[in-house]
Amino acid sequence: MTTDAPRMQFATASDGVTIAYATFGSGPPLVMAPGWITHLEHVMEGQQGRFFSRLARSHTIITYDGRGTGLSDRAVDDLSVQARLRDLEAVVGRLGLERFSIFSWSQSTPIAMMYTAEHPERVEQLILFAAFCGGHKGTERDEAVLRALLDLMRAEWGIGARTTMGFVHPDADREEMEVGLGFLRAAASGEVAAKILEEGFMHTDVRAYLPRITTPTLVLHRRGDKAVDAESGRIVASMIPGSRLILLDGDHHLPYDHDAEPVLAAIEEFLGVEAAPAAPAAPSPASRAMAALFSSEAPVTLLFTDMEASTVLTQRLGDERAQELVRTHNTIVRDALGVHGGAEIKHTGDGIMASFAASSRALECAIAIQRTLATHNEERPDEPFRVRIGLNCGEPVHEENDLFGTAVQMARRICEHAQPGEILASNVVRELVAGKGFLFADGGETTLRGFEDPVRLYQVRWQE
Repeated sequence: MTTDAPRMQFATASDGVTIAYATFGSGPPLVMAPGWITHLEHVMEGQQGRFFSRLARSHTIITYDGRGTGLSDRAVDDLSVQARLRDLEAVVGRLGLERFSIFSWSQSTPIAMMYTAEHPERVEQLILFAAFCGGHKGTERDEAVLRALLDLMRAEWGIGARTTMGFVHPDADREEMEVGLGFLRAAASGEVAAKILEEGFMHTDVRAYLPRITTPTLVLHRRGDKAVDAESGRIVASMIPGSRLILLDGDHHLPYDHDAEPVLAAIEEFLGVEAAPAAPAAPSPASRAMAALFSSEAPVTLLFTDMEASTVLTQRLGDERAQELVRTHNTIVRDALGVHGGAEIKHTGDGIMASFAASSRALECAIAIQRTLATHNEERPDEPFRVRIGLNCGEPVHEENDLFGTAVQMARRICEHAQPGEILASNVVRELVAGKGFLFADGGETTLRGFEDPVRLYQVRWQE
């Protein structure tokens, strides 16, 4: 099995809840129990995707969306640690796994420890990152902060998610923040996110299970973790017989954020993965498109989409319906990219970043997106939504299937400057497609945020 595309399927927990799970990679099975809230549609994006792909070189990765989140059943009342343990049991049972290793972090660590204590004959190795067991409650101030955060998440999920990012990814730049917030909004509602946190930190105590764990166990924790302090990890390691504790530098809560290499190196050493570089995984379709784009010195045309007022849509329609519109947007954009030869670089939360070898293809794709959206809105006048599109052309820096640099930043700012339903392009894009039948309206010179010199932008006419 390759890491081109995770294979998504469904299992049914003992209480009837449907759990979505994905498998990819090759080698011995490694069950990666989800942390707080997750969404399998985004599992291979950004830093998380690179982290998972690295482990998939040596192991078959099995991961899933816990109940109430992602593609699993959302309308679930019981989100206790015992209920979430049933999710893990459902996936393992559906796949018929007899022996496997578990890698869990944060909110899933109590579940992984409970399962390992109850099924030592099945779990070959246990890896815990940012673990807690209920034996370290923190100060009164810590509990007050947690209660305030829970109230905020329930009252206004957008603000609550942004506050949460401060604990999980404390030095996130604006783009990382937008991607993170988009992921959180897609993964679960504010009520579910708050309830999982509340159950995990306030109503979970699995200390009685820890001395019963006989499976070889590795406990990893970053010293400055702002969400679960390192003392919690030390307590877990002290209570599991023969476990190994490794404290890592840094203050990021998720294993794949910031400096992931020490985490991966420790995991691979513990699992017995050979230090020699593994053969690279088969390139994904996006990787192949990227390779084609950068096989020459030709400039690249960047396209950004951005959904109009996604927060307002969520408040008006609710989390579930708003997320359906996000999926509709994604499908329309990705279909157009496939037809017009574009390569999706990444999902940005409320939009998609893509690249093209030719500016004419990029403009044709942008026009197709807007026309398809217009048809969609005509057919569903009760739930219309519009999208901004911005285009620029330049020579960005290509690194790890992503693009960086001034050309990318300007394309994003052009998209932000566009009105809903509008396509805006830089002058260089207009000049590159001169004589090819595209219609432009001069928007005049504009100063884009972060750029000192004004730029001339052009509105692309796309209506029939």
